[in-house]
Amino acid sequence: MSLARTWAVALVGAHGELVEIEADLSNQTPDFRIIGLPDKALAEAVQRVHNACANSDLELPRRRITINLSPASLPKHGSAFDVGIAVAALATRMSMDAASLARTVHVGELGLDGRLRPVAGVLPAVLSAARAGYTHAVVPHANLAEAALVDGIEVLGAVNLSEVAAWHGASVEVRDDTPLALSNPGSTDEPPPELADVIGQRDAVHALITAAAGGHHLLMCGPPGAGKTMLARRLPGILPPLDDDAALAAASLRSLSGARVTALNRTPPFESPHHSASVAALVGGGSRILRPGAIARASEGVLFLDEAGEFHSGALDALRQPLEQGSISIDRAGSRVVFPARFQLVLATNPCPCGNYGVRGSSCTCPPMSIRRYLGRLSGPLRDRIDIELAMARVSHTRSTPTSREITTAQARSMVAEARARARVRLAETPWQCNAHVSGAWLRDGPFAPDMQIRRPLDAALHRGALTLRGFDRVLRVAWSIADLGGRDRLTSDDIGRAMYLKNGVAA
Repeated sequence: MSLARTWAVALVGAHGELVEIEADLSNQTPDFRIIGLPDKALAEAVQRVHNACANSDLELPRRRITINLSPASLPKHGSAFDVGIAVAALATRMSMDAASLARTVHVGELGLDGRLRPVAGVLPAVLSAARAGYTHAVVPHANLAEAALVDGIEVLGAVNLSEVAAWHGASVEVRDDTPLALSNPGSTDEPPPELADVIGQRDAVHALITAAAGGHHLLMCGPPGAGKTMLARRLPGILPPLDDDAALAAASLRSLSGARVTALNRTPPFESPHHSASVAALVGGGSRILRPGAIARASEGVLFLDEAGEFHSGALDALRQPLEQGSISIDRAGSRVVFPARFQLVLATNPCPCGNYGVRGSSCTCPPMSIRRYLGRLSGPLRDRIDIELAMARVSHTRSTPTSREITTAQARSMVAEARARARVRLAETPWQCNAHVSGAWLRDGPFAPDMQIRRPLDAALHRGALTLRGFDRVLRVAWSIADLGGRDRLTSDDIGRAMYLKNGVAA
């Protein structure tokens, strides 16, 4: 055939757009051209395809080959189009099954020897192809385990180009090559640490369980050694396990970031960027290919900012929009991508640069202006979006008494699961599933709105300016999480009081 067609995927943020690869063979001066808004890496596929075909004993036609990537208005990036381009070009001369080409999506980079090299973003690419109705996909052998996580699509983990051509019905000899392995070994998914290891911070542990029960954002302020980081790292272990859709979404973002994905991890992700991270490192970006940042990788899980007072104020303020909308939009000249950002934010900060302000037995050497500037990096609009503000002190004892044993991760996870089940029953007729996402109007005026007598302290705080309306709603959300943990169907004055204490930074 002089015209052949097959498919590839162009990744746009966390989603994939199907791209039709058309190869046309014409009787003109021998040439090989790619059109359809390719970037430089994709334009260089011409030489990679030439050498890969020659070294695989798959001869390209000695005529003009034009490769069109449609839709032509969609910018295409990277080397993952190599395999599709090579197959379409070979199909203009070799006998291949046109139906097989039409139902197959190809993802992978070609080495000069004809072997398929692994690429990033295979999982979201294959997932997009399956959702678009395609039944077959070709990926590099090293990415097979990742692509196999998608149901409803048959995946070939090809070692070399000749294997792909034979799969489409070409009469070629398949070479016995050694598969290329992933360059990054990947990190093993270790279980979250045990909550019972946190000694002497029972109020803080209960605040953490409340945050997990309602999906609330949390700020911990205390001196070094108070256990802020220990608590934050144990939050994913007490959160409910991810369902299939959430686990696939989290794994897709890991794949886009270049991490190795071999299985679906049901534990919510945990991201903890260093305090020197830039705005782009947090929200994502890039000059050519827009990659997800820390807040996107933390979606469906926890974003922990340790030493929050050391972060640049612009980086912290960049969190405000994602906290409200649950997504982050990145705009560049000629491109715009949207990444999910439905994460639970945990901030940890010292009370001052030296960490000893207000600490018993220690002396603070920071001037007042330095303290104000340090805490001022957590702007008012950002703190207004925090549900729980917890003041912590250093541990004063190292042993649990028989009447106050520490709560284990399993016990806390069970408490959180029961509280979320109660919330789902209450919110069954609404679009929300956990307290942190419920709208303020429904909380104030819905069927479960608290009585005027119960909400009177909240109204008084709003009247005197101690709370904004957003803070008012957040106190109600935390109060419902406290009620769910206590097994109550209606809010009580104690629930409101406890929630106001947590919002104001004092643990009851």
